[in-house]
Amino acid sequence: MKRWLKISLKVLSGLVLLIIAVWLAAAYYINHNNKTILATILSQLNSNVNGKIEVSSMETTLLKGFPGAAVSLKNVRLQDSLWSVHRHDLLNASDIDVSLNIFSLIAGNIKINKIGVNNAKIYVYTDSTGYTNTSMFKRKVEKKEPSNAEQKAFEIRRIDFSKVDLTVDNRRRFKLFNFMVEELRGKIDYPDSGWNGNLKLKTIVKSFAFNTKKGSFLEGKSLEGTLTAHYNNERQDLVIEQKKLTIGKDEFLIGAKIDLAENKSAFAINVRADNILYQNVSLLLSPNISSKLLRFVIDKPIAVVGTITDDGSKNHHDPLIDVRIQVKNNGITIPSGRLTNCSFVGTFTNRDTVGNAIGDRNSAIRFFGLTADYYSAPIKIDTFSITNLERPIAAGLITSQFQLDRLNQSFGGETFNFKKGSADVRLYCKTDIDNFEFVRPILSGNVIIKDADITYVPRNMRLVNSHLTLNFNQKDLNITNSRFQLGKSILNMNCSIHNFLNFYYTDPEKVIANLNLSSPSLSLSEFMSFLGARKTVKKKAPKKHDATSLADQLADVLEASRVNIKLNVNKATYKRFEANNLAADISMFGDGIYFNKINISHAGGKLNLTGNIKQSGAINKFKLNSVISKVNVKQFFYAFENFGQNSITSQNLKGYLSAKVDASGSITDQGKIVSRAMYGQVIFNLNNAALVNFEPLQKVQKFAFKSRDFKNITIDKLDGTLTLKGDKIEIQPMQVNTSVINFNMKGIYGLSNGTEIALDIPLRNPKKNEGITDKEELKLARMKGIVLHLKAIDDGNGGIKVRWNSDHD
Repeated sequence: MKRWLKISLKVLSGLVLLIIAVWLAAAYYINHNNKTILATILSQLNSNVNGKIEVSSMETTLLKGFPGAAVSLKNVRLQDSLWSVHRHDLLNASDIDVSLNIFSLIAGNIKINKIGVNNAKIYVYTDSTGYTNTSMFKRKVEKKEPSNAEQKAFEIRRIDFSKVDLTVDNRRRFKLFNFMVEELRGKIDYPDSGWNGNLKLKTIVKSFAFNTKKGSFLEGKSLEGTLTAHYNNERQDLVIEQKKLTIGKDEFLIGAKIDLAENKSAFAINVRADNILYQNVSLLLSPNISSKLLRFVIDKPIAVVGTITDDGSKNHHDPLIDVRIQVKNNGITIPSGRLTNCSFVGTFTNRDTVGNAIGDRNSAIRFFGLTADYYSAPIKIDTFSITNLERPIAAGLITSQFQLDRLNQSFGGETFNFKKGSADVRLYCKTDIDNFEFVRPILSGNVIIKDADITYVPRNMRLVNSHLTLNFNQKDLNITNSRFQLGKSILNMNCSIHNFLNFYYTDPEKVIANLNLSSPSLSLSEFMSFLGARKTVKKKAPKKHDATSLADQLADVLEASRVNIKLNVNKATYKRFEANNLAADISMFGDGIYFNKINISHAGGKLNLTGNIKQSGAINKFKLNSVISKVNVKQFFYAFENFGQNSITSQNLKGYLSAKVDASGSITDQGKIVSRAMYGQVIFNLNNAALVNFEPLQKVQKFAFKSRDFKNITIDKLDGTLTLKGDKIEIQPMQVNTSVINFNMKGIYGLSNGTEIALDIPLRNPKKNEGITDKEELKLARMKGIVLHLKAIDDGNGGIKVRWNSDHD
């Protein structure tokens, strides 16, 4: 072995032996002087605190502190001078391990290399007046500044906390921070500027409440990672570098700055997560915030940046919170529906207006550059804001252009079917939010629909080649320059609905739509679906806002609202009926259609009509009041299908009819009058009329007047009153003067059976009276000569027979 190597080994061995000897000497010294050392430590500490520090015993633990000397302090308690009032120990530890510098011991000083705290509770308490139990470390009297040597005597180079329950309880500002520290281990260096620490942390957050009235952040979450901290003596602040920490199962970059100057408690915490589920972020926040955020669901991870700042001001309890999230091509479920392919930048702050108090009232959520598909319709929103979270108000400009058939993916089915067409939406929306649902919205802007082919399924109505423009003026809706085509019918429409948005969600039956409709040609049969019963809208519990429920809501409003229609039509047709210059005032609400006023040119005359139809299903009741002026009776009866009877038909009639009708009956949901179901009264006047092949009078011909022409009986004028009683028509006493016979008649005409008509027929030929002009003389001459008293009754085979009437007047 070379000589230099031998010498080196000897020197090294000597140094090791010297260290061991010194270490053993220190251990011996501590073991035989532990009471003195403990008394010295306690004396130094208690002389500088307002309170007391208690340690029950100190034991030597040689191996733990090697190469230093280590002692274990048992049952350590730190109590401030007001402990008897609040009864919170600043420190209560069953075991504190302290590693001392050997050479400082030999020199008569005590320098701490490492301190370990095990199974302990640290409780930093501040009462409502601002007094804190940490004030026990304030000097009792003013002394000169400690020397560098004195400062370094209390420099702790390493720390090792295990199972330490740390609580910061500030009753003055309603803050409570409580951590179960499983592990806090690391090294601390002391440059001239202060100290630097590199600490490994593993803890459970039991409470992280900036305002105990609103609950805790991070409650129940694990927190694990490495903290790199820097304390500056001059600024008296602590800076924690932004580095990776694991909260629960998610990775965050977290940093902080804390002002530790006297009478200050300012701090700023910076948080960042580049790939985290929205729900996991929400669950980290206090219940007053997370309960709101969890009403939303975001499918895929998002990027989040946030800061929590407290300026140390005593004017408010809540810290300033600013959050920014970035969402790309994500799916989002919101209380009012679902957004797909969604991208936006979102922000949250609880101090929207600088200078106003921090809190829900001054909080705001904003969405920038939002693009998404909302129920399959693409939407764009430059900026959308939700302000004042105490009474939230949402506002933003929404734009969209899309093909209507895209809506079938969401709305198609039981309510609407969209075949083609386009929509252009530009709406500014401002609305209150109640339980995260839009209420009392105010809309400004328009929706333009072109070339639409839409089927409204509940009434089987298909609109083709249709256009409409919906203009929203805050709470009102106006529909202008609109054209609808239903089958062959074309309607031009303008519509106004006042307070539409006020009543849409809460009271659809209060929605009143005023429509002005015009048409060059209208086929009424294409509107028969309106005769069916309207859906009854009941007050319901709030629905889940999926596409189906929104479509159902719109259908409910359409069915429940009141519609007032002003209609002008050049030509209207329904089966056999044809009318010109139709002018109508119609209302639809509840279970009825109300004909307030209808004027029609028909069959060469005029019809004025009022009435209603009560919708109940397949068979609907109607009431009718009509004034008929000089219509061609043949065309009139033909157009109305002989009013549901076949005894006297359009084939039997000629002339011009005027009448006053007050009747009720039934009509099917297909628009067909139910036969033998009409009741009421008809007061009529016939002029220049004729009865052609009318069976009851042709039966009379079998008894007499065989030479007269009963096939074509002309009537100059006939006035009469008919009472409709279902399958019976009561004929009030009536004088009939015709070209072949004069007669008086009264009785019942049965549409199915029950006919019993009394006829008083003078045999005198009416032509003999043609020269008589005096009315009284004509009246007497009319019944001269032989008078036949006959009665027309059922023959039992569905026909009519005539017999002598022995019971005549």
